[in-house]
Amino acid sequence: MGQPATTPEPAAPTQSDGAAADGPPISDPNARPEVFSSTLQEVLFLLSCTLAVAMTSFLTGGVTVMSSFAAEELKMSNAEITWLPASTSLSAGSLLLFFGSISDVFGRKLLFTSSMFLFAIFCLGASFSRSGITLDIMNGILGIFSASVVPPAQGLLGTIYHKPSKRKNRAFGAFSAGNPLGFVFGCIFCGIVTQAWNWRASYRLLAIVYAGVSAVAVWTVPRDRGEKVKWGSETVKRLDLVGTGLTIAGIGMFCAALSLGVDAPNGWKTPYVLVLLILGLLLIISFVVWEIYYPYSLIDMNIWKDRDFSILLAIISLGFVGFPVFSFWISLYFQRALEQSALMTGVYLLPMAICGFLANVVAALIQHKVSNKLLMGIGAFSYVVAFMLGAVQRHGDIYWAFSFPALCLCVVGADFEFIVTNMYVLSSMPANKQSIAGSLIQTLTRLCSAIGYGIGTAIFDSVQRNPSSSGYYANDAIEPYAAVFWLSTGVAFVGVLLVPFLRIGTQGHAGDEGRPLRKEEGGGEKLGDAVDEAVGGGRGDVEKGL
Repeated sequence: MGQPATTPEPAAPTQSDGAAADGPPISDPNARPEVFSSTLQEVLFLLSCTLAVAMTSFLTGGVTVMSSFAAEELKMSNAEITWLPASTSLSAGSLLLFFGSISDVFGRKLLFTSSMFLFAIFCLGASFSRSGITLDIMNGILGIFSASVVPPAQGLLGTIYHKPSKRKNRAFGAFSAGNPLGFVFGCIFCGIVTQAWNWRASYRLLAIVYAGVSAVAVWTVPRDRGEKVKWGSETVKRLDLVGTGLTIAGIGMFCAALSLGVDAPNGWKTPYVLVLLILGLLLIISFVVWEIYYPYSLIDMNIWKDRDFSILLAIISLGFVGFPVFSFWISLYFQRALEQSALMTGVYLLPMAICGFLANVVAALIQHKVSNKLLMGIGAFSYVVAFMLGAVQRHGDIYWAFSFPALCLCVVGADFEFIVTNMYVLSSMPANKQSIAGSLIQTLTRLCSAIGYGIGTAIFDSVQRNPSSSGYYANDAIEPYAAVFWLSTGVAFVGVLLVPFLRIGTQGHAGDEGRPLRKEEGGGEKLGDAVDEAVGGGRGDVEKGL
C-alpha cells in the first residue's frame, strides 16, 4: 500500500465462487457468456431469474386484486387484509440475508430451483385456506421461498456477467424489471382468473407458473462447480441465526402493533399493543448493535461507510415504503369505493405494466451514457408526483386525469431507482459475495414495504373511523385512501432531498472496471470501497485485493 496503485483489473472468477460461470473469462464482455450453449438458454435463464425476483411482487399483485373477495368470503378485518401482503414482505425481507449466506456457502442452483418448486406447492396449499389467519400464515410461508430464491439468482447473474458491459446492463435491466412489473402482471392475470373463477384460482395460477419455471430452470441454470463447505460449528456461526431472529421478531412485532393499534379495545393504549410496539423497537435496536459487534454478521456495518451506497439504499428504501402501499390501497379503492370487479381493477392497473416495461428498456439503454444520479433524481421525483396525484383526486374524478398518470409515474420511479441501485451494489461487492450483495437491496425494500403496510393500515383505519365533515375531503369516500397516499408522498419527498448528495456517474460503460480509486493523504491510492473492507473483514475473510 506504500506505492501508488494502478486501477486493478477485475479478477476472473475462480472455482471457489461456486458457479459454472467461474471458468475462463470471455474476451468480449458483450458476447454471450460461454456457460450458455445458445441464446435461447441465456434468454430462458434471464427469464427464470426475473420471475424469481418477481415472486414477492407477483404474489402481492395477485393478493391486491383478490383481497376484497377473499375478505368477503373469509370475513377478514382490515388488519388481516393488510397482513396478506405484509406477511410476505416481512418474512421475505427478514430472511433474505440469511439465505444469501446459505447460497454463497452451499451453492446456488439447488437453492434456486427448489425454492421455486416449493413456492408452487405452497401456493396450491394457500388456495385451500378456510380462514383469514390461515391465509395470512400461508402468505408468510410463501415469503420464505421468495426470499430463498433471490440470492442465488442475483449471485448467478453477478458471476456470469462479471464485467461491466452493455450486455450486463441489459441483463440486470431485465432482472430489475421483475420487482415492479411482477406486481402489475400479478394484478392483471390474477384479476382475470379471479373474475373467471374465484380468488382461490389466483394462487393456483401462481402454482402453475412457478412449477413450470422451476422445470425450465433445471436446464437453463449453470451448475455449481465450486466446493461445498462442510457443515460444522463455524458454518452455523456464519449463518448469524441470532441476527436473523432479531430481524423477524423486531420488524414483526413493530408492524403488528401498527396494524392492531386502531382495532384494539383501548386503541393505542391497549397493553398488548404497547408491549408489541416497545419490544419491536428494542429488538430492532438490538439487531443493529448485534450486527456491529458480531464477527460473522450477515453484513458488516462498515459497509455503510460508503457514502453513495448508503444514500442509494436510503432513497430506494424510502421509495419502497410508499410504492407497494400506494399500489395496494389504490387497487382497494378501485374495488371498494368504485366497486370495480377484479378484472377491471387489473385493467385499471395495466398502465403500470406498459410504462414499467418501457422504463426498464430506456434505463438499460441509457444507463451507460447518462448520469445515474440524474436517473435516480427522475425516479425519486416521479414517485412524489405519482403519489400526490393519487392523494389530491376525489371520488368520481376522471381516471385519466389522476389515477392514470399516477400509475404510470410510480413504476418509472420504481424501475429507475431499482436498476441504478442494483447495478451499483453489485459493482461494489467481490464476486464471491454477489448473493449477499443482492440480498441486501431486496431485504431493505421488503422490510420497508412491511413497515409501510403497518403504518398505512394504522392511518387508514384512523381516518376511516373519524371522517372529515368539512374541508377538501368532506364526506368523500377516498379520504382514508388519500391519507395513505399522502404518507407515500411524504416519504418519497425525503428521497428527493437525498439525491443531490449522490456522486455517481454512468455505469456499465466501456472501460468501467468497478469502483474508482481515491487518493490517500500520503499520495498513494486505494480502492474507494468500504464495501470490500466490510465484506472482507466482517465475515472473517482475510484475503484482500490490495
